[in-house]
This record gives sequence, C-alpha cells and structure tokens, in this order.
Amino acid sequence: MEDRKKEIIKASWTSIIGNAVLSVLKIVFGIIAGSLAVVGDGIDSASDVVTSFITLLTARILAKPPDIKYPYGYERADTIAAKALSFVIFFAGAQLGISTVMKIIENQPRSLPSTLAIYITLVSIAGKIMLAVYLYRIGKKQQSSMLMANAKNMQNDVIISLAVLAGLFFTFILRLPIVDTIAALAVSLWVMKTAFEIFKQTNLELMDGIKNPSVYKQIFEAIDSIEGVTNPHKVRLRQLGHMYMVDIDIEVDADLTVKEAHEIAHEVEESIKEKITNVYDIMIHIEPLGDVNKNEKFGVTRKHFTW
Repeated sequence: MEDRKKEIIKASWTSIIGNAVLSVLKIVFGIIAGSLAVVGDGIDSASDVVTSFITLLTARILAKPPDIKYPYGYERADTIAAKALSFVIFFAGAQLGISTVMKIIENQPRSLPSTLAIYITLVSIAGKIMLAVYLYRIGKKQQSSMLMANAKNMQNDVIISLAVLAGLFFTFILRLPIVDTIAALAVSLWVMKTAFEIFKQTNLELMDGIKNPSVYKQIFEAIDSIEGVTNPHKVRLRQLGHMYMVDIDIEVDADLTVKEAHEIAHEVEESIKEKITNVYDIMIHIEPLGDVNKNEKFGVTRKHFTW
C-alpha cells in the first residue's frame, strides 16, 4: 500500500511539473505567435496541472487505514477523484469554447499567426506523448482509476495538439486566420467530450458495477476446485479503487459440523485469492445443501453466463 502511494505521488508530481512547463510555453509563445488555438491548448494544459494536484491530494487520502467512519477504507477516493477530474476538464473545455465562439461572433480582423506556433505545438506533442505513456504505465501497474483518467486526458491532449497543428497548417496554406479559431473551437469540443467519457466511466464503480465481468468466471472456477462446495450463487462484486469486495453464498452438506463448514469456506476464500490477486475482502455465507430461495433477486449465478 505504501509503495502504491509513493508511485502515485511521484506520477502526480511528474504530471504537475510537465504540464506546468508545457502550459507556460504554449500560452506565452501562443500569444507571441498570435495563435488562439495554441493559447487554448496551453489553457488545457493549465487545467491538467489542477487535475494532477487532485491526484496528488487523493494519493495521500488513499493511504489512510480504515476507521469507524469509513470501515471499508478510503480506496474509493480514487474513483471520486477521477469524477472530480472530469468536471475540471469539462470546465476548461467549456471556457475555451465560449471564448472562441465570442471571437467568431465579434468577427474582428486577425493577422496570420507566426510559424513559431508550429514549433511550440510540436514540442507540446512530444511532451504530452511522454506524459501519457508514463501515467498510463503507472496507472495500469497500480490499477488507479484517477491515473488512468489522467493518462487518457494526456492522450487526448496529443490529439488536441495534432488538431491545432493541422489548423495552423491550413491557416498558412489557405492564408485564412479564421481556420486557427475554428481549430480552437474543435479543441474545446474534444476536451468536453473527454470529460464526459471520464464522468461516465466512474459511474460504473460508484454504482458497484464491474468493468470486467470475466472476474465472475474466475470466481466460479476457484470455487469448483474445492471439494464439498455445491451451487455457488448470489455472487456479488464491488470495487474499492483497484480492489474487489466479494460476497458469495455456497451450499454444503447439512450434516457437517460448524468447524468443517468453516474450513471449507476458508479453502474457498484462499482459492479465490489465488485466482484474483487484488481482493480486499471476501464474505462467504454457508447454506445447507438444497436450501434454495426462488425469490432471490441479487447476485450472479452460472445461468448468467454461457461458457
């Protein structure tokens, strides 16, 4: 847990410093070059600094142990942070979109941006690619929703910068400064789209959904390897950050002693943990063989899958 916290903090600081440098470069040189699209790209990078500060704060919260107020611990702070990031990203995109539309409505004459805008955009693309690869690698390794969201944001920033570059190219070819403004508007729409996708993705975890239903298959396979267990049912998974909470009902011979039934449950628990490494806790409810409740509404059984 401590190593996970350190890696997330290190990744957050790397993102903060990298985005701060790129943001200053794009805003300053975008103004000097007279490119609204490059300035808009710089504003987007400035919002990335804010999102990285959120991940930094969240990394410290994640390391806190469970307490009486949060008995399941603070792992879901990761998911909440990712949702917060979506709002920050959307706001930055909306602000850029509004300012760009106002420029179009005002229809003030603008001069062509200088070629300096192209060079700074190329620097931005290289920097964002490195940040995206780094954050994705750490996010996948530590199974962090917020780092993965931040990596996706960096990935989309590469596409944004490529759009800015294309806009600048056509601006110089067609000799039309309005193309640069239209590129800025396209950037704002892409930023807002990214924010919505991150928001939608985090809803799954907050509603106790599972991204990868095949984990259920692994659970049934783990249970099948234990002798004496019948009819695993009412299986439920929920995610706490990168960890799984598992609830299962199993049936055993009604004539077994409490100790024998407990030993079987313990074997089931160990078998599941061998199959799935990131298990936070397992709750097993033991029932006598044949005790079927036809009105059960919750959980997953084998009938939900065709293997």
